[in-house]
Amino acid sequence: MSKIKTTFFCQNCGAQYSKWQGQCNSCKEWNTIAEEIIQKEDKKDWRSAVSPDSKRVSKPLLIHEIDSAEEIRLDTRDGELNRVLGGGIVPGSLILLGGEPGIGKSTLLLQISLKLPYKTLYVSGEESQKQIKMRAERINPLNDNCYILTETKTQNIFKQIEAIEPEIVIIDSIQTLHTDYIESSAGSISQIRETTAELIKFAKESNVPVILIGHITKDGNIAGPKILEHMVDTVLQFEGDRNHIYRILRSLKNRFGSTAELGIYEMQGTGLREVSNPSEILISHKEEELSGTAIATTLEGMRPLMIEIQALVSTAVYGTPQRSTTGYNAKRLNMILAVLEKRAGFRLGAKDVFLNVTGGISVDDPAIDLAVVASILSSNEDIPVGKDFCFAGEVGLSGEIRPVNRVDQRIQEAEKLGFSTIFVSKYNKITLKNTFIKIRLVSKIEDVVSELFG
Repeated sequence: MSKIKTTFFCQNCGAQYSKWQGQCNSCKEWNTIAEEIIQKEDKKDWRSAVSPDSKRVSKPLLIHEIDSAEEIRLDTRDGELNRVLGGGIVPGSLILLGGEPGIGKSTLLLQISLKLPYKTLYVSGEESQKQIKMRAERINPLNDNCYILTETKTQNIFKQIEAIEPEIVIIDSIQTLHTDYIESSAGSISQIRETTAELIKFAKESNVPVILIGHITKDGNIAGPKILEHMVDTVLQFEGDRNHIYRILRSLKNRFGSTAELGIYEMQGTGLREVSNPSEILISHKEEELSGTAIATTLEGMRPLMIEIQALVSTAVYGTPQRSTTGYNAKRLNMILAVLEKRAGFRLGAKDVFLNVTGGISVDDPAIDLAVVASILSSNEDIPVGKDFCFAGEVGLSGEIRPVNRVDQRIQEAEKLGFSTIFVSKYNKITLKNTFIKIRLVSKIEDVVSELFG
């Protein structure tokens, strides 16, 4: 038996201190530092809970001796999740899923576990088995591969894992787990770190993937120490407004794929439905043409999206004009307004400008600049932009329209959705031939103004 060791952790950010103090030096929060026991007894391997004699010793290999066979991924039977993960779940990986309370994290993972053709163990520390059964019957009741376990102690979970031998383990949630080797309450910094370390050791040695649900703080960050995100292989963020039906799945970290991919779901009474063509939900369908709207072609990872930009330009009632954006960088909007005033001669300095990206998504792609310019000028002149026009171009400080990447893919998406004309930079190298969509090449803002409002 080793000596009991204690230390002090900030319960907000995870900073560690040798003694108690009132304010955390890292996050500046008051009264968040608490004492925790970090070592109760000699730590044992996760296998000691089930088979004490099964110790495995790894040995170093030369890099050319390592088996380089193509990695096998487990198909989740969910196209959106497969895309975000990079093609499926990698065996032995640890995936952390975070999101707001009530956004649908548990629903998403329960729905996937009911679809999977693999033997799955769904461990819940927050709901009873009857509660999960009620939700499962609403989503997809027909499944013979999904086992439900209500347990919070990791040693008991590992015993059930050895008895069932699942191919995938889902933990809902990591903040509810606790281990006997640390004497502190579940959800504390030391418990989260220790239980995650045990699950990582299990996943890497048994080659069984583990998916964790993590709570988030009021700032939108995953609760617990930042080291939790460093320990896992993949960090997914489930976003959306509970007042809207659409949910967005993003990858914040992915050791086995791109972090630029995006998955979109629609929340329904029977669970989450995959949205295979998000452009349909991001563009409003209206009969008459209205001023202040323009369609932009953007890319999220490998997926092209058509999004609607809405602008409202009005005379400033108060002395200082307002600049408000939703889903678009406010500093970039100020830059574009300065370019329009300096290079194109539009007097917008004394006017309120409101900009909105429809669908509740945030876009960082500079290729939507041209659509932002078109929507602002359309609202300012009160002349609608043709509803079969779309835009793909970055605006420079001198008023030039700069080329954007993968323009061919953007043009093909616009043509597929029935647009008749797309405005792109004159300096883009376009390799497409025999396209039905009309490609308008522009080099500066004045060209766009004359084409649209001339």
